[in-house]
Amino acid sequence: MADHEQKAVTADVSSGDMIFQPILEDGVFRFDCPPNDRDAAYPSLSFVNSKDRETPIMSHKAPLYTPTFECLLEKQIVKIELPSGTSFYGTGEVSGQLERTGNRVFAWNTDAWGYGPGTTSLYQSHPWVIAVLLNGEALGVLADTTQRCEIDLRKESRIQFVAPSSHPVITFGPFPSPTAVLIALSHAIGSVFMPPKWSLGYQQCRFSYDSDKRVLEIARTFREKGIPCDVIWMDIDYMDGFRCFTFDKDRFPNPKSLVDDLHQNGFKAIWMLDPGIKHEEGYFIYDSGSKSDVWTQKADGSPFVGEVWPGPCVFPDFTQSKVRSWWASLVKDFTSNGVDGIWNDMNEPAVFKAVTKTMPESNIHRGDDELGGCQNHSYYHNVYGMLMARSTYEGMKLANENKCPFVLTRAGLIGSQRYAATWTGDNLSNWEHLHMSISMVLQLGLSGQPLSGPDIGGFVGNATPQLFGRWMGVSVMFPFCRGHSEADTIDHEPWSFGEECEEVCRLALKRRYRFLPHIYTLFFKAHTIGTPVAMPTFFADPKDPNLRKLENSFLLGPILVYASTMPGQGLDKLDCTLPKGTWLRFDFDDSHPDLPALYLRGGSVIPLGLPHQHVGESKPSDDLTLLVALDEHGKAEGFLFEDDGDGYEFTKGGYLLTHYVAELQSSVVTVRVSKTEGLWKRPKRRMHVQLLLGEGAMLDTWGMDGEVLQIMMPSEQEVYKLVSTSEKYYKTCLENANRIPEIEQVSGQKGVELSRTPIELNNGYWILKVVPWIGGRIISMMHLPSGMQWLHSRIDIDGYEEYSGTEYRSAGCSEEYNVIERKLEHAGEEESIMLEGDIGGGLALQRKIYIPKNDPKVFRIDSSIVARKVGAGSGGFSRLVCLRVHPTFGLLHPTESFVSFTSIDGSKHEVWPESGEQFYEGNLLPNGEWIIIDKCLSLGLVNRFNVKEVFKCLIHWGTGTVNLELWSEDRPVSNQSPLRISHEYEVIEIPKL
Repeated sequence: MADHEQKAVTADVSSGDMIFQPILEDGVFRFDCPPNDRDAAYPSLSFVNSKDRETPIMSHKAPLYTPTFECLLEKQIVKIELPSGTSFYGTGEVSGQLERTGNRVFAWNTDAWGYGPGTTSLYQSHPWVIAVLLNGEALGVLADTTQRCEIDLRKESRIQFVAPSSHPVITFGPFPSPTAVLIALSHAIGSVFMPPKWSLGYQQCRFSYDSDKRVLEIARTFREKGIPCDVIWMDIDYMDGFRCFTFDKDRFPNPKSLVDDLHQNGFKAIWMLDPGIKHEEGYFIYDSGSKSDVWTQKADGSPFVGEVWPGPCVFPDFTQSKVRSWWASLVKDFTSNGVDGIWNDMNEPAVFKAVTKTMPESNIHRGDDELGGCQNHSYYHNVYGMLMARSTYEGMKLANENKCPFVLTRAGLIGSQRYAATWTGDNLSNWEHLHMSISMVLQLGLSGQPLSGPDIGGFVGNATPQLFGRWMGVSVMFPFCRGHSEADTIDHEPWSFGEECEEVCRLALKRRYRFLPHIYTLFFKAHTIGTPVAMPTFFADPKDPNLRKLENSFLLGPILVYASTMPGQGLDKLDCTLPKGTWLRFDFDDSHPDLPALYLRGGSVIPLGLPHQHVGESKPSDDLTLLVALDEHGKAEGFLFEDDGDGYEFTKGGYLLTHYVAELQSSVVTVRVSKTEGLWKRPKRRMHVQLLLGEGAMLDTWGMDGEVLQIMMPSEQEVYKLVSTSEKYYKTCLENANRIPEIEQVSGQKGVELSRTPIELNNGYWILKVVPWIGGRIISMMHLPSGMQWLHSRIDIDGYEEYSGTEYRSAGCSEEYNVIERKLEHAGEEESIMLEGDIGGGLALQRKIYIPKNDPKVFRIDSSIVARKVGAGSGGFSRLVCLRVHPTFGLLHPTESFVSFTSIDGSKHEVWPESGEQFYEGNLLPNGEWIIIDKCLSLGLVNRFNVKEVFKCLIHWGTGTVNLELWSEDRPVSNQSPLRISHEYEVIEIPKL
């Protein structure tokens, strides 16, 4: 039997070079596995037009880099070897570092609440990599599949995709620059939809503003405090029992009146719609959908029912055109309430109480032929969110074809930018996530989605004043700018953290509104040409390797934004690494240690507007400012796009695109219009030209837009004096600024403080992160050789916890621990940390976490409950206690993962998720070790322990998680008889099963 199985595996293996055809345009190639995979591939759902992928073109170019393939067990493994020194970017919505070498992620849309830097699957899937070569040229690689796809960049200069067979790989380039690659990509997958201008203003959200009165109070406070804002968002609590397309009669009795009030005060209103429709006869949406047969089905043909916010729910099958039309008609009717935009959440689709966090892969979608026909959920999972966003977008267009729809989606596939903006999901309110938000926004932009941003201040947990102010300072320069926070946290509006933070937020948001003409112009370019909006700093000089890993700066067109993302390190303590060339710092007389530094690239002209309270206040006749930075040749250029800000008249010529140039000749700088496009006439307005000299110094002149304006350049000595004076003034402003207090935590408030920095142990095999202040928990267990993050952690819950009783989350799991010993790695010594937390009654829970120097592949934990002050009156013995080790491990492939062990009595066990919760004790106790096995990865996490110390073991399967618990005996302790459990973890390779 074994021989037969081995032969079957061998017969299912093929390998070699992929075969290519040029498609779309010069430099773009489609690669397939020979000989028949081209015909076997399903239609492209990422391309705007799937036929473009199928149609060869005439080209005299050949690819410089040819992928190799291996087909093994119905998996297609594709590798592309690139020159040494290549840097990797893209991979879509991913956490962690900007430059992706050393990382592996899985394109599988996942509800990833409270994700961390090592989380391998987030809400969207972009099986796409940009490789930047040493010479600055770039190559883009797309694995054009909707199915679960592993993107493995752990080996230097090698891209590897692993996904079910068969799908093509598309390469773009090498082209002269990363920007050229993104433009070519947009020709395939489409460019971002043209956003209405109001959607680029600041937006305020919360889960949830629980009544129309609270919404109006928030709106009124923005106006009273003079803080710019354009949009208020309504989360699910506006609904009647979380039923989509309904309104709570008590808390939101008249949504149309609410929206009218908001509109009168210059606000737009955006409302949430989830895919889960309550399974309830008499609910008009359920009844309508059932009558039209629109629900996703189980394998037996009956509607799938899964638990989400309303309780039992059914889910529209958006893969069918009739279902998309049904949903679009509902959206059209819904907008009659004054809905300005729609937020599609939970559309991975997320399902509660499911091990996989989503619907079963065996579910059936009766898709249109052009999408791939009738398929199970594993084929359509990653495209479900995009198809929902598309249906919502089309419904809003039906409601008003003269307005640009605005849709925000949580889930998506590469190509979703055609229909919706996105955000970076349920992030944490800490400094690590502030820092990470820059890279996450940039990676999405490098993957074809330029309209994104984080939840400002963090969604999960409580921000501190300095964290919130710093986050607002950098986020006002992101393409999408929205504050959002979770239920049971403190208020997170700009005025919620004291006067100092409020003023920083006000200054920051006024900056954004001054930049709106520039940002809107960048989106016109992104929509019409495919250029990015926010870009990594290295885009300024792709040949410079020193710029490729900068994570606290980025480009917004020719503006370089340099931010501090470290606590206690303001702008005045920040060293800025600038690209080569001329970069001139500027501000609006608003410099502050908690706001980013701004630089304009030499050779650039950018338009600026007035700092209005909302976009609706702006008029074409408003004063226009041009900010000018000359290059080393004394020249500069830029342009301004203008239309009505919300509609499609620009597609018919209803716009004005003005090209401005500036040139220095004979000590005179001349600024003029060099070219115009569009049918709009130039508004009659004043123009203010500000010529940057350096360090914030500038010369200026006023005139009328369209006229030739001139500025006389002073002597070099006078310029030097101006620059020197301005630099001194700038430093004085920073020194005298009313700083935000450095408060580590917000006391007496609900929610969890997450802003401190974890302690890290790192030996090259493992990176462990420990938070002493919340239960001494381990929140990250990253195994570097495999690239696996084994822990599922939310900072304040899960991860690796320990309790002092048999009750769940008993004393020990949330107390603040003290670090009583810390050893960094030295020759011949181990790297370790010793923690101790007071658990009451004279007891302490003590934990030593260490990585042995002589065995770096494992890490060990020695834990004990010890008596510290047990009184004589108790006979020297404590209360009854039990040491309960409670780690929560994340499962990348929940349905393909199980726990394996051999019991003391010799019996062998395989425990799968469907078994639920299982206790083992006595002779059934694992005989010193048990293993979590992931069949897809052929990896196992071994947990070894001392059988003499462990009296009971528990396996508990959660939603994409498993707990492997070790329990001591249950007894009192004394000074002479502590409770102890010593155990260790190691990752091993498992032979193919």
